[in-house]
Amino acid sequence: MIEQDTVRLLRECDAGAKMGINAIKEVLDDVRDDRLRGLLHSSKREHEALTGDIRARLNRFEDRGKDPSMMASAMSWMKTRAELMMKPGDRTVADLMTDGCNMGVKSLSRYLNQYKAADEQSKDCAKKLIAMEEKLTKDIQPYL
Repeated sequence: MIEQDTVRLLRECDAGAKMGINAIKEVLDDVRDDRLRGLLHSSKREHEALTGDIRARLNRFEDRGKDPSMMASAMSWMKTRAELMMKPGDRTVADLMTDGCNMGVKSLSRYLNQYKAADEQSKDCAKKLIAMEEKLTKDIQPYL
């Protein structure tokens, strides 16, 4: 049970971190403020580093990880493009990123509760990802 919950939690962390990276990439070209761009680049690098750690842990279980669902990715892309076409600017970018981070925190918290038997290192990965999402949300509040 421990190994099964560990792998399942790591897969969800993998998908969540990848979703975060993709969301940041989607908005970077629309950012006008250099500080906001820097915050997003920094968060993207943090997500990428954590993804590397998650993948290394998954490799120990001979698991390939998990990509975000095609439907979630497509819906995110469509919402992002539509919002930025109607209201271009840093405020819209911050709003979209805040919504995405909040959804990520909610999902990851649910997975932490669902996979209680996961090992502590995997739970720490999920908690780090949650903390990264919460930090980005706080950092971009001035742009809302």
